[in-house]
Amino acid sequence: MRTQIRSWLTQLGGAVLTVLGTVLIAFILLRMLPGDPARLVAGEFASPEVVEAQARHMGLDQPIPIQFLTYIGSFLTGDWGFAYSAGMPVREILLSRFPASIELALWAFVFALALAVVLALVITYRKNPPLDGAVRGFAFLAHGVAPFWLALVTLLVFSQLLPVFPGPEGRLSGGEQFDLGPTGFYLVDSLVHGRFDVFVDALWHLVLPAIVLGIGPFSYLVRLLRANLLEVGNAPYITLARSKGIGRFRSFARHALPNALFPTLTASALIFAQLVAGSVLVESVFNWPGVGQLVVDSVLAKDYAVVQAFILLSAVMYVIISLALEFIYGLIDPRVRLRGN
Repeated sequence: MRTQIRSWLTQLGGAVLTVLGTVLIAFILLRMLPGDPARLVAGEFASPEVVEAQARHMGLDQPIPIQFLTYIGSFLTGDWGFAYSAGMPVREILLSRFPASIELALWAFVFALALAVVLALVITYRKNPPLDGAVRGFAFLAHGVAPFWLALVTLLVFSQLLPVFPGPEGRLSGGEQFDLGPTGFYLVDSLVHGRFDVFVDALWHLVLPAIVLGIGPFSYLVRLLRANLLEVGNAPYITLARSKGIGRFRSFARHALPNALFPTLTASALIFAQLVAGSVLVESVFNWPGVGQLVVDSVLAKDYAVVQAFILLSAVMYVIISLALEFIYGLIDPRVRLRGN
């Protein structure tokens, strides 16, 4: 028990150092960017005295180590800074944008995982080399394609040439918003309030960006699931199930697939976190009002507080998910717990 506690404390200490290191690097790099944030806030025609006073107000006159420690202390007390480009507190604007990014990431992940499971199950069950090669080739291409380029192409084809889906209007037609709550997820909130017209409109605007965002994770998940299914497909318990008269497809679907999905738990959770934090380009192309588009606008406006808070929250999210998965793995699989000890 003592060894296990020591292992947990070591992992927790490493997680804290990871977050602090990530934020420190981003903190320094942001201050190396050209331009003066104090000048941007004070205005182009502000006097040097006004700019200097604004810099003192923003804490930019302090040494970088002091700025960093002050920022971490303020963040832990709930003061995430002020977004001068938006004219509101950083905490408020980030929390208002996260539901849009989470909803997009959730459906992108559902698309990626569902398509990966179906194709991996089909190619391992059929054992058809041409089909296997085609799926692997498609996964290879999907892994290499740039999300920004794919987003532009899908918009050009399915919004302009074949106007099946709406253009880059955001979450609803005409850039409208549906902020009646309670979750911030338009698909859920529209059903809660009985607005089926809003549900259909929100779903239609969600399809293209979710597919574009989910293509990359699909390429990784389908290859991982294929390898796991091939490994467990010849396991003794599959042979035993077949000897009891269970059909080949049923034995694959009921016995091989759950065991093949277990090793993808870590990858799936981290992929979802990556989708939430890494949808910057896709959100920009589709004009999706999430944190990704907010970060792009904040970088262009030299709004350090927003970018720093986003990086810190992303690092904390990754670390928490990693620690939670390590703990869950230890509970489910004793081999992981023994290896950690």
